[in-house]
Amino acid sequence: MSMAATNPSKAFKTNRLKQICRSVFPISPLILKGIFATAQDAPHPGQPFEGPGGADYAHHSVAFYDAASTADGYWLFEPASPVPDSAEVVVFLHGYGAYNPMAYGKWIKHLVAKGNIVIYPRYQKNLVWPRPDGFPENAAKGIRDALQVLEKEGHVKPRIEKVAYLAHSYGGVIATNLAAHWEKFDIPKPTAMLLAQPGSGPFKGARLEKYERLPNELNLLVVVGEDDYVVGEEFGRLVFETAVNTPNRNLVVQRRDTTNFRRWILATHSEPYAYDLDFDTGVRNYTAKRVLMSARLNEVDFNCYWKLADALIAYTRTGQYGDVAFGNTPNQRSLGFWPDGRPIKELEVFLPHDSAVAVKKAQLEAVGQK
Repeated sequence: MSMAATNPSKAFKTNRLKQICRSVFPISPLILKGIFATAQDAPHPGQPFEGPGGADYAHHSVAFYDAASTADGYWLFEPASPVPDSAEVVVFLHGYGAYNPMAYGKWIKHLVAKGNIVIYPRYQKNLVWPRPDGFPENAAKGIRDALQVLEKEGHVKPRIEKVAYLAHSYGGVIATNLAAHWEKFDIPKPTAMLLAQPGSGPFKGARLEKYERLPNELNLLVVVGEDDYVVGEEFGRLVFETAVNTPNRNLVVQRRDTTNFRRWILATHSEPYAYDLDFDTGVRNYTAKRVLMSARLNEVDFNCYWKLADALIAYTRTGQYGDVAFGNTPNQRSLGFWPDGRPIKELEVFLPHDSAVAVKKAQLEAVGQK
């Protein structure tokens, strides 16, 4: 991923686009933060050249808009270079305190470069307000407002028949709440959802007791990390085990691999982070500092979170890559290879017919092997 802000010609284009935005939207609440390049000429080491998680990008820039001054605001990311007439929508729900979108910036750029509009609801003003019970309504308002703005001239028109929801940490609690009550919140019905290490830690706000109200046609992936000591696996397993009316769902466990003495693959709560300072709002709370200290861009991004999200989205929209998104197949499980050709420890996948007892047994066996 490159940093367009260091390029004088790109900076000139950004300033010019800001002037155009002000003239086209003189009373718009949106602030155009910039037009940034989405990708390098070659993939990052470890990233596939093509396919889910790969660097076969259709767009080379992302337009970054800021409408997030309030807790129910949002940030908006639209594909550019070239600018499409319309695009599919991804709603990205951040973890607790990650209301600086730089935390997932490279993942967002990847999604936009693949042709998606990304809506990033703020949902919280700061670390203490509002209380978690208010997060879903704030997120829903941000989604509704973003979709209204996207219908205006000068924006990429949204296609909302098959909206995908991606969520990390507390965002997973919000996403599943929204999915269970999408009609009440007047938001697009979720058709695809990836929960990355979902959970609420010590908080209970916005959690449901069971998730049988999730849409029955929802394509759902729940990914948990072996070493996630922030929220653990409890909430992810709860969703997987109680979403009994959503048959197309998998639980995926990502495990550490320390067999390469030069570099380890970890499985912590920080694995979904992929910061990019192009989208930095300047917030430096506890979460933002943790992102800057712990984020790693590696095979866990490319061959777990990005790959599974891309495959899930493609399968939902076009029927492609079903063997990558679901089914405990080699393509789904693979995390790639070490430089010497050895496979990195595969993802572990559980299907709906795997009982809660089987899931628990596998967890206990994993603990015994540590």
